[in-house]
Amino acid sequence: MTPPKYDSVDQYLSGISSEHLERAVELRNIIKSALPKAEEVISYNMPAYRYRKILVYFAVYQSHIGFYPTPSAIIAFKDDLNTYKCSKGTIQFSYEKPLPKALIEKICRFRFEEVS
Repeated sequence: MTPPKYDSVDQYLSGISSEHLERAVELRNIIKSALPKAEEVISYNMPAYRYRKILVYFAVYQSHIGFYPTPSAIIAFKDDLNTYKCSKGTIQFSYEKPLPKALIEKICRFRFEEVS
């Protein structure tokens, strides 16, 4: 079965289960607040925030929310990310713990400065 194609972040969020929706909206709001000049778009069928180029993405999964700030941000914040599951360009935020708002904001601002 082919996953749905989303035209907007609101449409993406409308398909999220109620148990994960609050956390997804919280992450969206943190990103939008940290990146007021960024345009909210869908890229690779995920919510993304663009200013000149894509700054960050996120996606909701059953066991976590994936936050995709690109490999440069993972490298720059590696010491702050040692308690999170990470890969080359991804940070996984568990539903069991609060979102690290200040860290997400710092990462978003780092990405903005990187492309400005």
